Amino acid sequence: MFRWGVLSTAKIAREQVIPAIVEADNGVLSAIASRDAERARAAALRFGAPHAFGSYEAMLASDTIDGVYIPLPTSQHVEWAIRAADAGKHVLVEKPLALKAGDIQAVIEARDRNGVLISEAFMVTHHPQWLKVRELVRGGAIGRLRHVQGAFAYHNVDPHNMRNQPELGGGALPDIGVYPTVTTRFVTGAEPIRVQASVERDPTFGTDIYASMRADFGTFELSFYVATQLAARQSMVFHGDAGFIEVAAPFNAGGYDHHRVTLHDRDHAQAQVFRFPGTQQYRLQAQNFARAARGEDAPVFTLEDSVKNQKLIDAIYRAGEKDGWEPV
Repeated sequence: MFRWGVLSTAKIAREQVIPAIVEADNGVLSAIASRDAERARAAALRFGAPHAFGSYEAMLASDTIDGVYIPLPTSQHVEWAIRAADAGKHVLVEKPLALKAGDIQAVIEARDRNGVLISEAFMVTHHPQWLKVRELVRGGAIGRLRHVQGAFAYHNVDPHNMRNQPELGGGALPDIGVYPTVTTRFVTGAEPIRVQASVERDPTFGTDIYASMRADFGTFELSFYVATQLAARQSMVFHGDAGFIEVAAPFNAGGYDHHRVTLHDRDHAQAQVFRFPGTQQYRLQAQNFARAARGEDAPVFTLEDSVKNQKLIDAIYRAGEKDGWEPV
């Protein structure tokens, strides 16, 4: 069994990833660390972890874990991913891994010199609904793909939330803009050439609260918007000349909507519905990561893929400062 340590008691860890680790069939929750020792003990007691540490350094130095999950604020991801790798631990780090594509090279070097697995936690790439979309698109079910359209929005104006704090890596694009980009790239296997974008920042927080973009992939386009101060919405549509595919809840299936993919024909006369009830994408992510860390053949999101996805996010920011196209 893969022995997990969780580096911090962040909300996504408590609500999503730790329960997934506990339910995984090939791993155990061994330890939780926090800069507040009492908080670490409380979380360990709640989730049944036998070890609690009052510092991140103490957990990384321990032989009670094989790997760590890092849900710290975005601005700390690169530093602690490197420190965990240098401690000989495998690393699953919450997205986005970095705020600039260039920052990921140091993580790649840490991975290589320590011979460990480091992966960005894009749980969507483990969900069977996205495997189905990829199969349909690449298999020609909608003919020639011409356009991908996406949206991801929620409403959060809490000044204490890290998503509204630029120094912690907050903003719409780092938090949720990475999802339309990564799923489009995952499905098509294609990379963007250039982008146009509009980016709006909150005058108080300083974070980007709305971004609308258009990316040229050569044979098709991707357009999407993301926002942190709009009504909650998620959508992804893949449109071809022979039909189109709608993903009901592309990023948080089971929360925003059901685990459902609908394939429509050209005339909107027939539809095939593919359902994946009860799928737990975070558990699948934990299981695949543990398998890969053990040297088994299992899909993981590579650091090289992380660089490509972050290059697109970087280009969207640059495009938002100018008129016209910006190369990726």
